[in-house]
Amino acid sequence: MLVDSVGREVTDLRISVTKRCNFACIYCHDEGLGPVARPRAPHGEEMTPAEIERLVRAAREFDIRSVKFTGGEPLVRPDLEEIVARTVVHLDDVSLTTNGSMLADRAESLRNAGLKRVNVSVDALDPTAFRQIRHGALAPVLRGVQAALDVGLKPVKLNVVVFRPTLPHLPALIRFAARTEGLRVQLIQFMPELVGPKDWAVDIGAVQAWLAARADRVLVREMHHRRIYLFRGAEVEVVDPVENPDFCRHCHRVRVTHRGELKGCLNRNDDLVPTRGLSDEELRDAFRRVVAGRIPYYGGYRTDYAPRAGPAAPLLSILPDDPTAPLPPPPLGP
Repeated sequence: MLVDSVGREVTDLRISVTKRCNFACIYCHDEGLGPVARPRAPHGEEMTPAEIERLVRAAREFDIRSVKFTGGEPLVRPDLEEIVARTVVHLDDVSLTTNGSMLADRAESLRNAGLKRVNVSVDALDPTAFRQIRHGALAPVLRGVQAALDVGLKPVKLNVVVFRPTLPHLPALIRFAARTEGLRVQLIQFMPELVGPKDWAVDIGAVQAWLAARADRVLVREMHHRRIYLFRGAEVEVVDPVENPDFCRHCHRVRVTHRGELKGCLNRNDDLVPTRGLSDEELRDAFRRVVAGRIPYYGGYRTDYAPRAGPAAPLLSILPDDPTAPLPPPPLGP
């Protein structure tokens, strides 16, 4: 097993299979690497299925237990099913993060290839607000969510970036998940340090306090010490990395860029370790090097931005007492 200098075991691999995307979300940080490329034909930067399988095989030697595929948007790749099938030969815990817009037609084939579950980014259930935030259509995404549930890619986590434009939509998303078997909500703190000087941040602690006050139970995951709030059929997990040393202290993840570079931290680009063209032993050494270079806390390392704590949002005026109260069905039409 790979263990870094502060004793964190690496158990999880997150692989970006492309930098291309068919959406243009206003908060996108493209896994920390900069602006997302627009959709086009596959290009030489992207790893082949064989290259991805080789990385996964090496990771398995170090007792890494799970793989999540990301992008860009992974479903712009027509060979994603092949990538999943090659991966499950070595690791059976394989999941996917997607914007969901192309998921409806491929959920079954991905499940048949060996995919276990999906995260789908859904920042609002109002079509107009969704388009303003994501620059894409909501209806195909919701059809993708339903298709994933229908074929058993459960749990389906709805990823929601928590910032000022999405805050009014949180209750509806929680109610949607509470009444739909197999759905969960994952609230992801907006990361201004990766996007730019946009004062969209809200007080994530206030959001957590609002959840805690209504939860029947609060759990804590080992990964990042994330808190999970359970209440009246809803399960809401909070991912809160900004200015949070405890989050980093419990990080067990190594990333792989679409170019095949190992990456020890989402917020760093000075630790990239190329893997293309390496021998098997050199590839193992690359894994050892990237883990050895991991730092205890990225916030103490970065000096190129001014950390900011967005003012507390007026939560009580936006969020109702009962986030699981009845809600009209979301729109599924065109």
